[in-house]
Amino acid sequence: METADRGPEAPAETAPTPPEPLTEPADGTPPVIADVQALHDACERLAAGTGSIAVDTERASGYRYWPKAYLIQVRREGAGTMLVDPVPLEGRLEPLAAVLGEAEWVLHAASQDLPCLDELELRPAALFDTELAGRLAGYERVALGTLVELLLGYRLEKGHSAADWSKRPLPTSWLNYAALDVELLIPLREKLEAELAAQGKLEWAHQEFEAVRTAPPAPPRTEPWRRTSGIHKVRTARGLAAVRALWEARDELARKRDRAPSRVLPDSAIVNAVLADPRTVADLQALPVFGGRVQRRYTGNWLRHLQAAKSLPATELPSPAVGNDGPPPANRWADKDPDAAARLAAARATLARIAERHRLPTENLLLPDLLRRTCWRPPEDLSPEGVAEVLREGGARPWQIELTATELSKALHTTA
Repeated sequence: METADRGPEAPAETAPTPPEPLTEPADGTPPVIADVQALHDACERLAAGTGSIAVDTERASGYRYWPKAYLIQVRREGAGTMLVDPVPLEGRLEPLAAVLGEAEWVLHAASQDLPCLDELELRPAALFDTELAGRLAGYERVALGTLVELLLGYRLEKGHSAADWSKRPLPTSWLNYAALDVELLIPLREKLEAELAAQGKLEWAHQEFEAVRTAPPAPPRTEPWRRTSGIHKVRTARGLAAVRALWEARDELARKRDRAPSRVLPDSAIVNAVLADPRTVADLQALPVFGGRVQRRYTGNWLRHLQAAKSLPATELPSPAVGNDGPPPANRWADKDPDAAARLAAARATLARIAERHRLPTENLLLPDLLRRTCWRPPEDLSPEGVAEVLREGGARPWQIELTATELSKALHTTA
């Protein structure tokens, strides 16, 4: 495999040309495709186009409970840009699936979009991820707007990424923003592919893209309530039970209303209520958030869950320690296992050197969790072959193993 030894070239010592702002699509605002006939017509045009297909979605994160796609943007050479509204189509996207399934998709940060597209039975046969390509090419900033500005000389109109895309009708300015997100994805792909090829990293990128494309759904988190922001302020098992009770009650209500949990009840309000330990509805309503006009309707429900947590038997209280099948936090290793701490320090230094040599982010060279697990419980066979097998079983790609296994083998021999 060809070795990479350089990143993006430094800019020339001349005044940079100001990027050209793009505020609307070159062909104007595309119409929203919201009925079966319009979808069939659009897919015929899409099938007649050539090359890869740029794909993006808009969700309503922060507004809705379910991470559904509320708009799908596609663009192909010779076909133009199409905006598909899956809501009125009720998921009947078979014509789109047939066209998309035959071509390479180009997405930016594909792992964010693929799950909601998979729910609509839209799945790529091949993938090019421009964000991941930018990381592998050595760019420190890989937001879509940044890469477009650096490599193509355009400034994208931004500002609606955090909008409530479940809103109908969608404003024209939002539709322009959505169309621009795929307007330049194909030219950006071509630039990045050429850069990766010049650096000897194109095969690495193909392996990474395939790993993203074929990744299984993320497993459900165990005890997701423990991710409540500010939970570290709660010191007792009884208090943690109260956090759990409020979190689960909020989650149930958020599901029923299809609202983002933070809009039903902020994490800060959950923690404040647990710490204040209110005895009555009036006590709870005196706290921030709970006295609001909308919240006052639910304070009786919240208080019932807080009181139920107080009456739980000790055997049903959550453990203060977070359940985890992996190693402890790295800052505790020196006390728990000094040899493991020494291995981790040596391995991190080794990976940092390799990453710097190849102009890569360390986390793209090897997943931090896989590194920690390997250092905490190293294999009996510490030869390069033995380490390579452990990395392979942990999901590392061939290019990552080739770059790291031999050097990690040496690091894993380190003891305190």
